[in-house]
Amino acid sequence: MLTRTSPAPSSFVTQADAGRKRDPRIDFFRGLALFIILIAHVPFDEWALFIPARFGFSDATEIFVFLSGMASAMAFGRLADREGLGLLCARIAHRIWQIYWAHIGLFVATAALMAAAGNRPDGNTYITALNLEPFFADPATLLPHLFTLTYVPNYFDILPMYMLLLALIPVMLGAERIHRHLPFALIVGLWAMTQTGFPRLPAEPWSDRPWFFDPFGWQMLFFAGFYLKRRPLHTLPDNRWVTVTSVLIILGSVPLSWHPLLEWSPVLGEVSVRLLPLTDKSAFGLLRLIHFAALAHLAIRIAGPLGSRLQGPACGLVRQVGEQSLAIFVFGMFLAQAMGIALDATDRGPLATLLINLAGFALLLVAARVTAWFKRSPWKGH
Repeated sequence: MLTRTSPAPSSFVTQADAGRKRDPRIDFFRGLALFIILIAHVPFDEWALFIPARFGFSDATEIFVFLSGMASAMAFGRLADREGLGLLCARIAHRIWQIYWAHIGLFVATAALMAAAGNRPDGNTYITALNLEPFFADPATLLPHLFTLTYVPNYFDILPMYMLLLALIPVMLGAERIHRHLPFALIVGLWAMTQTGFPRLPAEPWSDRPWFFDPFGWQMLFFAGFYLKRRPLHTLPDNRWVTVTSVLIILGSVPLSWHPLLEWSPVLGEVSVRLLPLTDKSAFGLLRLIHFAALAHLAIRIAGPLGSRLQGPACGLVRQVGEQSLAIFVFGMFLAQAMGIALDATDRGPLATLLINLAGFALLLVAARVTAWFKRSPWKGH
């Protein structure tokens, strides 16, 4: 049962919102998602067999997008309330500009790495592994498409989606000024259109392939986080039926997601295929939302009131990564390919896989520390 009341201990909306203090739960779970995203993007990494995506409908992408919506409510919602939509649009345009160049930089750096790495052990080039042959074959033609986001290879599709999600914030806050419920009608309406074949953004000029992540579908989750932070809806902390239902949803998704079971049981495999429209990652199918909501509920319960259980050195390190989300995401996507190249230079045995994955985690932590140091602009005091 949902009611709009004063903050409840289990809510993501806390007394900390009255000031500038960061919510440790947002930083912790966003940091955790960034570690998972790193492993998920390392080519043929055995550790990727054990990430959450292998056992359920949703994955770390949902965590990242949902919490980005929450963080955006704190950063941009307050600005809109305080300064109006004009300055909000300027601030969001500045942020989109930053993300745009992060996207371009990530593409160029990763393409250069793939070109320098040469051939994989199987004889194929690393360029082929990321399907970048069209770009290297005709860069003069594809560069304008790269810069206009009409050439978006699958590996580089999250940041373009995030740019469009940010661009929708003034639309939703403007609609909010017309009627407080109008944004929710727009959010649901856009999402519903993506489920029924709404035209999607082109990802390459030589085919009709669209962006893998459809922003108009994923905005549902982004704005769920945004408005949960902006207009708190608080679950009753002792509602055990919600917890039990969440556990059942998570457990029930495992037989329909875990590939060894799907291969073992033709019946489960058939059911899984029939559910594809509801589990579609591109358009953000309904079962992904339901599964993520169940995980989020349990995560809040596990974290404790106001994130009281997310203490200790290990949690602190994860939070540091979550605090620098854009820089760490970009670095992690580049690092994942470098780790794949490093694994190819080994026998990919358990020890080599362990050492390279741990080295990747360590580099994320170092990158978070370095990014935080630069953000403090320590030279200004001299």
